[in-house]
Amino acid sequence: MNNPTQQLQDILSLQHICPDVIVLKKTTGSTNDDVKALIQQGITTALVCSESQTLGRGQHQREWKSPQGNIYFSCIVNTQVPIDGRLALEAALNLMHMPCIEHLDLQIKWPNDLYSQQGKWGGILVEPIHLHQAVIGVGINVFPHTELHALDQAATSLTQLTQLHLSRVELIAEIYQALHQAQQWFNHGSQQLAARFNRLALFKDQYVTFEHIQGIHEGIFLGIQNDGAVIIAQEQQQQTFYQGRLRLISSE
Repeated sequence: MNNPTQQLQDILSLQHICPDVIVLKKTTGSTNDDVKALIQQGITTALVCSESQTLGRGQHQREWKSPQGNIYFSCIVNTQVPIDGRLALEAALNLMHMPCIEHLDLQIKWPNDLYSQQGKWGGILVEPIHLHQAVIGVGINVFPHTELHALDQAATSLTQLTQLHLSRVELIAEIYQALHQAQQWFNHGSQQLAARFNRLALFKDQYVTFEHIQGIHEGIFLGIQNDGAVIIAQEQQQQTFYQGRLRLISSE
């Protein structure tokens, strides 16, 4: 039987999207950092996936809990248009359409957290390298872990949400395929982004707080615009924000 790396190469080659470098690890510091090191070597297409991380991070350099056995995945994305915040939204949307989970009732917490009614099961970190290249990191809880119950938010895992009828290698392939599709959507202008995102937006039409560089804004979360900006309504007025943190006011 082929080894896991060869199996993954075979699957992605059939899709005509196999990267130049595939690295599957038991443990690493950060898969995003591993991919950045490959970029420094001149590699333009690559994926790295590990079963654990010791230096995982999320948005705003917050620690990302990385218990053994889950998916810690990073790849290089090269775009035809300058990178902006829509790329993370496209990554989240296309991950939602992976065949293994597309039948589930899932949501996206703007801009890059993956949720279900039972809690958070994944997240995305986009780190631009230059105008037309970024590293996209994806962390997915495949199995339940006691470490995740100690977090300040509800957490769940794919095996708690559904029966996974595919191997780890096949799941990694679906993630890479989803991010390749996200790249294509982004390159074509992220058509109808607001309509696609708002159908899955966590907290939509609910009263929220939005923490941003100038302070905290409260109001009803109406979803996003086509350029990816959050729309918050308060007293007949609407404001838009491109960066910040969205929270449900009743849960904080």
